[in-house]
Amino acid sequence: MILRQFLHSQPVGASYLFGCGGKAAAAVVDPIGDIAPYLEAAQATGMRILYVIDTHIHADHISAGRVLAAASGADYVLFEGAQAAFPFRAVKDGDVLELGNVTATVMHTPGHTPEHITLLVTDRTRAPEPWFALTGHTLMVGDVGRTELASSAEDGARALFASVGRLKQLPDHIEVLPGAFSGSVCGRSLSGKPTSTIGFEKRFNKAFRIDDETAFVEAMTADIPPPPPEAASNRALNAGAAR
Repeated sequence: MILRQFLHSQPVGASYLFGCGGKAAAAVVDPIGDIAPYLEAAQATGMRILYVIDTHIHADHISAGRVLAAASGADYVLFEGAQAAFPFRAVKDGDVLELGNVTATVMHTPGHTPEHITLLVTDRTRAPEPWFALTGHTLMVGDVGRTELASSAEDGARALFASVGRLKQLPDHIEVLPGAFSGSVCGRSLSGKPTSTIGFEKRFNKAFRIDDETAFVEAMTADIPPPPPEAASNRALNAGAAR
């Protein structure tokens, strides 16, 4: 297993390159900004980027996903329900993306946006079960994602409650590698530490700990912060609208 985390400050976000060095196969998740660091990291580790995956259609920044996919010859991947005006490799819940000895299993986790996915990553040379989850903006360290950027806040919260329930069923040792950390506009109580575990978040993440749907919806729809600047136009552009 090879894993590289890229932490960005403008906008705040986290991207990932991971894959199988032995089979020279990699994926990039939620790329932001200049694509050169991802291409250089793949070259340095001797891997070819096969998939560029956006966990969702972003509203807080312009994704570099399609540009990177075109430059690397990779498939650009979104959830099958994504409302995008361009061709992409559509994945559904339970699909498995193969990267040599590494696999990424798709889990549909809507709520932050309707098309949001989490990736459960397994290194079959280590164990037959997942090692970590790339959770995008569904579950972050200290909070869960806001729910009003692509639906009503209440509808998003109800969907997110169900998604959170699925994530809680994962073993406590599963590492959480989110798409954002402190300073991001996509969560309210985010930690500056950009990784965690399911077990730690169960104990100390206030939103993740709520087990009652009504209480969860009330918490998610109270004191909603202002939307990210240009949120609607960013999401439209990421979905393929003309500039």
